[in-house]
Parts: sequence; C-alpha cells; structure tokens
Amino acid sequence: MANQETALLVGGGPGISASCARLFAREGMQVAVAARSPDKPAMVRLEQEHGICRYACDATQPDAVAELFTQVTADLGAPRLVVHNIDGRVADIFRKPIVEADPALALQTLTNSAYSAFLVGQQAAQHQLALDLDSNGQRGSIIYTNASAAFKGYPLSGAFAMACQGKAGLAESMARELMPQGIHVAHVPIDAAIGWTQEDGTRAHWLAGTSVDDNMADPDRIADTYLHLHRQHRSTWTHEVVLRPWVENW
Repeated sequence: MANQETALLVGGGPGISASCARLFAREGMQVAVAARSPDKPAMVRLEQEHGICRYACDATQPDAVAELFTQVTADLGAPRLVVHNIDGRVADIFRKPIVEADPALALQTLTNSAYSAFLVGQQAAQHQLALDLDSNGQRGSIIYTNASAAFKGYPLSGAFAMACQGKAGLAESMARELMPQGIHVAHVPIDAAIGWTQEDGTRAHWLAGTSVDDNMADPDRIADTYLHLHRQHRSTWTHEVVLRPWVENW
C-alpha cells in the first residue's frame, strides 16, 4: 500500500466526487472521501463497491480539516492528489435580489466555498511540500471544482458569485506560488448543469431535468479530466480549464 498514490476528495456526493472516486480507485489509487455526513448512501456504496475510505469533516473548520489530513496521511499516506469539490450553495439565498439577501447566509456561502477551499488548499500544500518529487518532478496536485459564476456574475446570485470568484482567485494565487515548487494547482469551472447517472441509467440534474443528447456535463468525463490534469507533464501544466457541453450557450 505504501507505493500507491493517495487521493483525497473533500465533498462527497453521487456526482463528481463519486465519479472521481471510482476512476481513481480503478487506476490503483487509495481513495479517501470526506464529507460532513459520510454515512450518506452514495459514500457507503463507494466504500462497499470500490474500497473507498470515508471520513467525517466539516471543511469550514480549521481544526477539522487539519485532523482530516493528519488521519488520511496516517491511514493511507499523504495525498498526492487533492480535490476540493464543494460549491457552497445555500438554498435560501440563491436567486435572491441583492436587497433581499440575508447577510448571514451570504457569509455562510462564502465560508462554505472560498474559505473551505483555503483551508483544504493550505493543508494540501503543507503535506505535499513535505513529499519527494516524483519521476515527473511533481509533489502533488490540488484541483478546485468551481462553477460558471467563477467568471460570470449572474443576477440574483451575488453571494454565490462572490464565493466562486474568491475561490478562483485563491486557486490562481496558489498556482503561482506552488507550481514552481512542484505542486500542480488546477481550477476547473463547470459551465453547465451536471447530470449524474441515476439508478435507472439515465443522467439527470435535480433542477434541469434529464440529460438529452449530452446537453449536460457528465461527471464521469469530468473525472477523466481531473485524472489527466493530475498526470500532465510539468512542461505543459494547465492551470484553468472550463468544461461545458457542446450545446451550452456561453
């Protein structure tokens, strides 16, 4: 086990995180998935079917994030691939005019997204900087999932735009600091609804409905991109890649 790479996914669910966990496990990695509620059915299935290790973590709490990395490192080894997959949406502030937005919920949105991204990125950097360079001259990868609000501030979503653009700025700053030290930092805004596979085999999004003719992003293909980013040669590291379906209006 000591020779296997460890991947840590922060934010667990049936979409991108589940697709990444399955792919990384098939590729021979030891995979840890952390969430506030690690007993949710999607994570239990990942453990049962793919040997994924589940961890409880509130990624908005510095001590909890530090303990997560300490525990994963002790159990599996320091993670060379870390994915932050939390967008921080708070339902009661989404699609609210700026004059009606609750300031407390705006702060919660920012904390869930950009602040948790900072905490996870800080711990990932600390642990990866202690690793030896691999054959590609790389210590590790840190990948941030984001939304189209990272570069488009839509109306009625000021808090979410603020959080997403804060996360984008964090990723850019970290990339400039850490890439010369052998850590690949990538920022991946998903400019689309994500249609994850349902039990009946269809792909659907909770709000946008069922995917038709690949009009929604496929989380399995997103996972392919993340694995490619992690394995890129350092002579051509990608910092930002925007993913959208072929029919997306942008």
